[in-house]
Amino acid sequence: MATPVRSEVGTPSAAPPGGDADRPPAPRRLPVPALVCGLLLALLCSVPAAVGLGAAGLSFGEALGLLRAGLTGGVVAAEDVSAYTIVWELRLPRALLAAVVGAGLAAVGVALQAMVRNALADPFVLGISSGAAVGANAVLIFGAFGMLGVWALSGAAFVSALGAMALVYVVARSAQGMTPLRLVLTGTAMYYGFSSITTLMVFAAERGEAARSAMMWLMGSLGGATWQSVPIAAGAVCAGLAYLALSARRLNALAMGDETAAALGVGAERFRRELFLMTALVTGALVAVSGTIGFVGLMVPHATRMLVGADHRRLLAVAPPAGALLLVWVDVASRTVLAPVELPVGVLTAVIGVPSFLLLMRRRGYTFGAA
Repeated sequence: MATPVRSEVGTPSAAPPGGDADRPPAPRRLPVPALVCGLLLALLCSVPAAVGLGAAGLSFGEALGLLRAGLTGGVVAAEDVSAYTIVWELRLPRALLAAVVGAGLAAVGVALQAMVRNALADPFVLGISSGAAVGANAVLIFGAFGMLGVWALSGAAFVSALGAMALVYVVARSAQGMTPLRLVLTGTAMYYGFSSITTLMVFAAERGEAARSAMMWLMGSLGGATWQSVPIAAGAVCAGLAYLALSARRLNALAMGDETAAALGVGAERFRRELFLMTALVTGALVAVSGTIGFVGLMVPHATRMLVGADHRRLLAVAPPAGALLLVWVDVASRTVLAPVELPVGVLTAVIGVPSFLLLMRRRGYTFGAA
């Protein structure tokens, strides 16, 4: 008598019809503690390295020396004040924001792929980002919300993201609840609707520079990073990560289907509403400070799943530092590859993401969205 295949929540398995001979070779799993420590160490080294690199006429050593002076309270010579401002007020908050946004996008991508059970899900599948773009474009092109001062852009983007979230929720909800298919279809429809509005706004812009700024924001940019924006984004990401870490077992159950989740004591409908609210708020907060940076929330979860498996306890430990590390270096490339011209961060993430996605599709033993 054949021994039945056992499975735990988050590590689903089933014996293939043809037996072990037909089973594709399982991807090799890496030890999670060592991988997390390595990623965090690399991130800790990457942030000061990112501060030391840029288009300004500063050597790497000079930039790190000014960073050390700022961190330790050292004295800065009068002739170095402008350089110190570049390092401390521009590069450091930008590098930190890149790490925060990368971690947040990766974590939200993991949650959304479980929530809608769709391997193509990413933080922008619900249409929240395109909704935020409407508010941001209203500021950049028409000067709306001027009474908010320096908070006009991020404030308008976040408020319009909340409006988009409410609209998606109302439309996606039905008598059967908020099903994954309705969420994806509604989010996709809203994405195209809001995108058409932003396109019309860009064409209606009277100033070419305003249209260029709008397009830059739409494709993702960390050029507006400030010390005020970092703690807001970090607070949203930390709250989201804490919630997801406490919900990792429920995510494992939800990823296996509503019936399986119910059998394991997880209310799929209620949990999906909670996830929708959390992911929408975190996505809105991130888009408000960085624009729409694609592929991080799509690729990092899949790459992480290939390394450590489908258990969300492992995924949520590895994906955020991996996303943070990726976006720190992508942002460095965006401001140095064609310096002094700055490239949109979303362009480079797509340049990296597309071939990486194709390689994943060709890799034996990996099934998208599964272990």
